[in-house]
Amino acid sequence: MRVAVIGGSTVTDREYEQARDVGRLLGERGHEVVCGGLGGVMEAVCAGARETGGHTIGILPNEDRKSANDYVETAIATGMGNARNVLVVMNGDAVIAVDGSTGTLSELGHALDMDRPLAGIGAHSLEGIEHVETAEAAVDYVESASAVQ
Repeated sequence: MRVAVIGGSTVTDREYEQARDVGRLLGERGHEVVCGGLGGVMEAVCAGARETGGHTIGILPNEDRKSANDYVETAIATGMGNARNVLVVMNGDAVIAVDGSTGTLSELGHALDMDRPLAGIGAHSLEGIEHVETAEAAVDYVESASAVQ
């Protein structure tokens, strides 16, 4: 399964570690990670996934593939700015949100519109998000919810 992981580009150490744990678990369980390809949650989830040999895909807001964080294997330049957020979500079979600000909020809206299984760790409070406390609970949720669809 391919899982879109969304969240803030500026994060605390705790949020970075949560996102890294999400990436590690996704990689260990054989899932691909798709994200926005830059820093913060995006970097952390890619770092965790790469530690376990997982594949990472970054859908970038700009036109420069080289701007992707060091843990992105497949960088996709869009030149679309935040409009690329819909592509991040569209390319995941499920979505996990870690923290986040307004860009993450738009991705949550797209995930809900696309009826993607959606888990959130410290994410915005919206109906339709399965709020969880740990990386393991988030990955477990998207796996079980995706199996039902």
